[in-house]
Amino acid sequence: MALSLRKKQLDLITRMLHLNQQQSSPDGGGDGEEEAYKILVMDGPCISLLSPVLRVGDLRKHGVTLHLNIDKARQQVPDAPAVYLVRPTPANADRIAADAAAGLYASFHINFSTSVPRPVLERLASATAASRSAHRVARVADQYLDFTCLEDGLFSLAQPRAYVSLNDPAAADADITAVVDAIALGLFCVASTLGTVPIIRCARGGPAEMVAAALDARLRDHLLAKPNLFTEAASSAASSFQRPVLCLFDRNFELSVGIQHDWSYRPLVHDVLSLKLNKLKLPTEKYDLDDSDPFWVANSWLEFPEVAKEIEAQLAKYKQDVDEVNQRTGGGRDGVEFDGTDLIGNTKHLMNAVNSLPELTDRKKMIDKHTNIATALLARIKERSLDGYYRCENDMLENGTVDRSMLLSLLSGKGTKEDKLRLAVTYLLSFEAPPPSELEQVEAALRESDVDMSAFLYVKRIKSLNTQFAAASSTASRSNIVDWAEKLYGQSISAVTNYLSDGRQLALTRTVEALMEGKPNPEVDNYILFDPRAPRSGTGGQFRGPFREAIVFMIGGGNYIEYRSLIELGQRSQPSKHVIYGATEILNGVEFIQQLAELGQKAGLGSGGSNLPSQ
Repeated sequence: MALSLRKKQLDLITRMLHLNQQQSSPDGGGDGEEEAYKILVMDGPCISLLSPVLRVGDLRKHGVTLHLNIDKARQQVPDAPAVYLVRPTPANADRIAADAAAGLYASFHINFSTSVPRPVLERLASATAASRSAHRVARVADQYLDFTCLEDGLFSLAQPRAYVSLNDPAAADADITAVVDAIALGLFCVASTLGTVPIIRCARGGPAEMVAAALDARLRDHLLAKPNLFTEAASSAASSFQRPVLCLFDRNFELSVGIQHDWSYRPLVHDVLSLKLNKLKLPTEKYDLDDSDPFWVANSWLEFPEVAKEIEAQLAKYKQDVDEVNQRTGGGRDGVEFDGTDLIGNTKHLMNAVNSLPELTDRKKMIDKHTNIATALLARIKERSLDGYYRCENDMLENGTVDRSMLLSLLSGKGTKEDKLRLAVTYLLSFEAPPPSELEQVEAALRESDVDMSAFLYVKRIKSLNTQFAAASSTASRSNIVDWAEKLYGQSISAVTNYLSDGRQLALTRTVEALMEGKPNPEVDNYILFDPRAPRSGTGGQFRGPFREAIVFMIGGGNYIEYRSLIELGQRSQPSKHVIYGATEILNGVEFIQQLAELGQKAGLGSGGSNLPSQ
């Protein structure tokens, strides 16, 4: 049975909206007094969590008439129950206690998005007791929903700047531990929502192993309790016993994918037009881009020129269908859009035309929507010469070749400063030893374009350290080299090894495929295995595959390019595999290059950040 993260998260949210009572009907609708209207109160992160899975109309189906932000002033609704979904922070506990003391709502059904720390719970209890409002609190529940599910196979922990936090050379051990624990808690929420305890695999060293160890410890501690979050799921899934493998990676595993330009529709919309939480804002319009849009589902992974052709084809088909309806009803004016005014003729044709009107209207809205998006993309592509950046980077990453004249022309021509920086860093990562004269020309071109060099110099220094480590490993202690590098440039220097992809297959996808196969493979033989259900001592009975299902998680930021590659892996495998992809956050190339630039500046590199936005 394929893992269905989005559906299971939605089921939990639906049950929460119905005051944590199990729903018998498939759509979550209840009956009797449970259909009484209610207020939904959320903080900012939980609003983002809910946004991709439930719309306003969906909330109304579950009896929610108002949804409000806990941080904003709210009016009293004394006869309605309130459902709270918030993160377990002291500030939120104080606001809930104040709301209860003021009697804003008839009853308070408090749901924390993840496990509430005991001090926060005691703070809430003390405050409500002091104001004699504890009787208004009907329930307090940990929901373990603290992740954003963008699609069936895509999720984000919405933990910004994790890459900077984990690679900051000035970060204290306590800061690193806090970030690692937060990631492990987020992954625990994902596992508990799926109702399965995964087998965890990761490379040795760096953030991936740290998160794996923290998650393993958290799962082991939770499994000691009976019953627990996995007990019910285990009994219902006895027929499909096999557990998934959770593959943890650090962003440094394959830096170039986080930086490069892409030519497919979905990555372009995300990169160029800043798609966020499946929502797109253009100057005059706002659009939802999710599985409710059939054109997006069918065409978003096509290259942009193919999408433009598909829009034209669908527009031509729409016009043909409109003309056919007009002719059948006595219209017959070629090229006139169907607006319902030409409906004449016999009753049969009239009824057919009326029945087809909603479908034609929806198609026209969809065509107009993607025409507007494609037009906006085309303007940016021409303005920034993005097709040239894609071709140049693609040649370097896939073919190992570079057209020097094209490279230098792009660096001194069209494009934003971030575009040029991304191209230059991709060049740096694509070749183990670029010719010094060529490298000097690239750096000179960047400076002539007034591009901040922080990110470029940071990656250059990391690459140099990695080369020195490889050269010195035969004559010096590995731990000494790594310790020296980590003190200078963060926690995961020893993981920066996969600069190059293997042809069209990303290093990430190749590694995941090997981990799922479970066969001896030099690329993954040294990967650590954590099994939270197995005894801590001994590895003889640990299951190493094959696996039909995998959760792939990128620490430090993921992207749609890797997501697409993993989808293709699942589709081409025989039998087919099911892969869920997640990350601390979903980043486009500009956002990731800015994090690299910030690290470069923290390390004292670069020229002061002319293309780095102020924090």
